[in-house]
Amino acid sequence: MAGNGRAATQLALARHGIVTDAMRRVAEREGLAPELIRSEAARGRLIIPANLHHLASSLDPVGIGLVASVKINANLGNSAVSSSGEEELKKLHMAVHYGADTVMDLSTGGDIPEIRKAIIAKSPVPVGTVPIYEAVARVKRVEDLTPELLLEVIEEQAEQGVDYMTIHAGILYEYLPLVKSRITGIVSRGGSLLAQWMAAHRAQNPLYERFDDISEILRRHDVSYSLGDSLRPGCLADASDEAQLAELKTLGELTERAWASDVQVMIEGPGHVPMDQLEANVKLQQRYCREAPFYTLGPLVTDVAPGYDHITSAIGAAMVGWHGASLLCYVTPKEHLGLPNDEDVRQGVIAYKIAAHAADVARGRRGARERDDALSRARFTFDWEQQFARSLDPETARRMHDETLPDGFYKEAKFCSMCGPKFCSMRITQTAERLLDAPVGGSHGH
Repeated sequence: MAGNGRAATQLALARHGIVTDAMRRVAEREGLAPELIRSEAARGRLIIPANLHHLASSLDPVGIGLVASVKINANLGNSAVSSSGEEELKKLHMAVHYGADTVMDLSTGGDIPEIRKAIIAKSPVPVGTVPIYEAVARVKRVEDLTPELLLEVIEEQAEQGVDYMTIHAGILYEYLPLVKSRITGIVSRGGSLLAQWMAAHRAQNPLYERFDDISEILRRHDVSYSLGDSLRPGCLADASDEAQLAELKTLGELTERAWASDVQVMIEGPGHVPMDQLEANVKLQQRYCREAPFYTLGPLVTDVAPGYDHITSAIGAAMVGWHGASLLCYVTPKEHLGLPNDEDVRQGVIAYKIAAHAADVARGRRGARERDDALSRARFTFDWEQQFARSLDPETARRMHDETLPDGFYKEAKFCSMCGPKFCSMRITQTAERLLDAPVGGSHGH
């Protein structure tokens, strides 16, 4: 508890040398010492998004930061033209089942508070939101938004149990001219809405001007900031431009202001970025934002694969995870094309579990390679059950293996249908090893 008798944030408690139950749980899940988790949280390099209300009910705390394993987020939420609360709960189950570490409710239509309430109640992982979506849904025109309405929505969502919120406070009025030379302009929904509001009112971003008031709301409920990258690039041509970097510097300023209010912070990042610019993007974020955890959407490393953007983005996600990003926001095959269904969610989560694990291996995270090596040993000895168990998607691995072999045959088969019994390289290798180990002439008696 804080000195005033009110509950303190994980950041405030960490700064006072207190190891909380949430920190102990994160340490247990990460295989790290609780004191290391506390010290990383105290310096802002690790966050534990854990709203007091969600923590008291269904939340199993998660750590996001450089010392932790790379995490992935799955976006949920309906649109004004598609899906329902029931559909979103199916997506939640699918995302958590396949390994999402956090989820975001991005609903923009229907009964948004009820959908969010149901997701929070059912979710064992942290839940994030973008409050401006609900605020815009409550007014006739974007221009009708007021700072008071934005703060009201933020407070209501915090009271409901939201663990982290995307707040687009870094897009400033003076940055708007910087996007005129872009191909895709402003691709952040929240950023574009605020740009329209600022242009209409000829006024500064209300989320920037009321930032300290927002911090006070988040502090009371221990909601973490996910500082939105409103000016992220929406295509390769716009990557690493003046607009993106101007906002990133402002996010660094806001990070320190949030920390001064004892509020946890992570920073959202691009977007669409060519592979040769990924490492530099991570290093700039780490420098400007004092190593606050980096939360990236992708990045997509090419723009030419609509329908396959879970792949184009997972390539970038693996690379930025290797270079230091802490949370990877998945992209589904339907990105740029439509609202994802539960199968799209599954494919996006699996693609990003692969990317996150590959990043952990590349970073030399203790224990990350053990799963790979165990699966490889099982593959060489034709232990199919262990192969399936160690894989990121056991159901798919089993189905693909079994569908081309007779029922029940796979348990004994020392080959798969790719090579068959005569051309299986691993079986041949084992035969060769036995022949080499045999005494010379021992197997060629009269």
